[in-house]
Amino acid sequence: MRRRFAIPLIAAALAALWGAGLAFWHWQGGSSLLDRLEAPLVDLRFLVEGPRPTPGGITILAIDDETVQQVGAYPLPRTTMAQLVSSVGRMHPKAVALDILFVDPGRAEGDLALEKALSETRSVLAAAGLFERNAQQALDPLPIASDDLPTAQKLLLPIKSLASVSALGVVNIATDPSGVPRHIPLLVRSDSQIIPSFPLRTVSVATGRDPVLRADEVAIGDVATSTDGGYALALRFYGPAGTILTVSANEVLSGQADEDVFRDRIVVIGATVTGGGDAFPTPFDPVLPGVEVLATAMAHLMAGDGLVRDTRVRLVDGAMAILLPVLLVLLLAWHRGMWGFAIIVVVTAAWIGLTFAAFTRGIWLSATLPLLAALPPALLFGAAELWLDRGRADRLSLQSRTLRRFQPPSLAKRLAEDPAFLLKPVRQKAAVIFIDLSGFTGLSELLPLDETREMLRGFHALVDREAVRHQGIVASFMGDGAMILFGLPDSSPEDACRAVEACVGLCLRTEAWMADLPDAIAARIGFKIGAHYGEIIASRLGGDSHQHITAIGDTVNVASRLMEVAASHDADVALSDDLHRAAGDACSIFQSGVLEGTFPTAIRGRAGSIPIWLWRRNRSLVHSGSGGVRRSPS
Repeated sequence: MRRRFAIPLIAAALAALWGAGLAFWHWQGGSSLLDRLEAPLVDLRFLVEGPRPTPGGITILAIDDETVQQVGAYPLPRTTMAQLVSSVGRMHPKAVALDILFVDPGRAEGDLALEKALSETRSVLAAAGLFERNAQQALDPLPIASDDLPTAQKLLLPIKSLASVSALGVVNIATDPSGVPRHIPLLVRSDSQIIPSFPLRTVSVATGRDPVLRADEVAIGDVATSTDGGYALALRFYGPAGTILTVSANEVLSGQADEDVFRDRIVVIGATVTGGGDAFPTPFDPVLPGVEVLATAMAHLMAGDGLVRDTRVRLVDGAMAILLPVLLVLLLAWHRGMWGFAIIVVVTAAWIGLTFAAFTRGIWLSATLPLLAALPPALLFGAAELWLDRGRADRLSLQSRTLRRFQPPSLAKRLAEDPAFLLKPVRQKAAVIFIDLSGFTGLSELLPLDETREMLRGFHALVDREAVRHQGIVASFMGDGAMILFGLPDSSPEDACRAVEACVGLCLRTEAWMADLPDAIAARIGFKIGAHYGEIIASRLGGDSHQHITAIGDTVNVASRLMEVAASHDADVALSDDLHRAAGDACSIFQSGVLEGTFPTAIRGRAGSIPIWLWRRNRSLVHSGSGGVRRSPS
């Protein structure tokens, strides 16, 4: 019993350690495998939720194919950029943010014109961090690894003349291993300074409020936005490209733009031109311009509707990574087999369903971490338990087969179906046969032990076969004899006839067996059979450690004493008139020999006498005594 409970508890403890290790690994940022597995499930959640309306207040001014075609150059000349900024500035936006890197000087007149245009409006310019993983790409996908701020090895800044008249923000975007943007780092460390991100600086400039950093959130004015580790903003896409209001820069350059789409709004200028390279795959669109990714982050900071992926959410992920494997292991320990694995499927589906439901509320629970923590231990434990169960089943089967040899097959089957069979004694009609080898005791003094044992095995085998053939059971082997019952485990009207047939069959088989023995042995032994029919008490006898099923009562005693009657009359079988009448005339098996009777016969140890019949095989006719009848083969 202790082992039965100890193994699941140990397995549950190991599963908890495995889950805790994965949770810690995930917390420390060593989770590229988890991120790869989580990414498609996150995308699926976006698709199930579907596109959402944008909160408004942001307009993207796109340098698109039409603009490049009209201007005739890409990147656009800085004089053209200055014209864009000035034109938008006259429409009274809250801020103009340029998602374009001006890291190299251009023509002097263009730089001066752009500087003048930027100085006349609230503007934000893009800077980019170079990170250690790939220092050659300014927009290197940035992993969110821990609570520490991401550290740039170098910053690509606008030229000084432009930087002096505008605010700066880092435009780096953190993607998962498949390239999908997942986070915007709101703060980036470089040397001894901390630079805000492009979206954070833009919203701050637009609202005229400095951001306030709190645990797991950034607040600008009255709007607080949840953040992940290292003040990373989890992106919650609104839809495919163009979901956020987008206007072609060509409309502004040609003077056809509607002033209302820029007034009191944040205007983000960025490239959407085909082949521009600044695009990302998202769940809604295989090519979402980078400027729209940044604009999505700005919308989150203005409305506070980004994904919640903070310390509390990660703690829930970690707790589930520990509890779920323990739960599955204990469920499997409680209910193994196909039902146990079905429970695993149900629990797995329930957790995934919970993550989908939470996602619609803007909460990003990890579907992968708890499942990766739970499924391997559960499957390993389930497989181990099935393997152990198979081994236990094989051992039990072997034990069962071994034990069945100590009980007749029909009794073994009944006990397997009804373990309480004959716990209470049962009175019922039954036929009882006793068979015994005569002269065997003296013979055993002369034979070696091994030969004696082999001789008994052969005799017991033929008795067992004959009993089973006639649907009887050998209740017990008693040295060189046996007791056979007809009526257990269930009585039948055919029991008496089957017993009579078994008597004749035993005679035939025993004589054939004796004929195969050496003459010196066969000449010293014989056999005798007694049979009776009546009421018996069937019950279990024995102590708590060992029991056997048998029958007791006067019927059993009479059947045993009838062997002496058979021997004293030199008959093969002595059977009671009760058995003969119960078998009926339909039982014609006695025609294979001579049946004589009836004879009133005293039974040793019993008062009075009973009528009996004697049966001999292949002998001449003899007259019955005391008015008995005589039968012989017709």
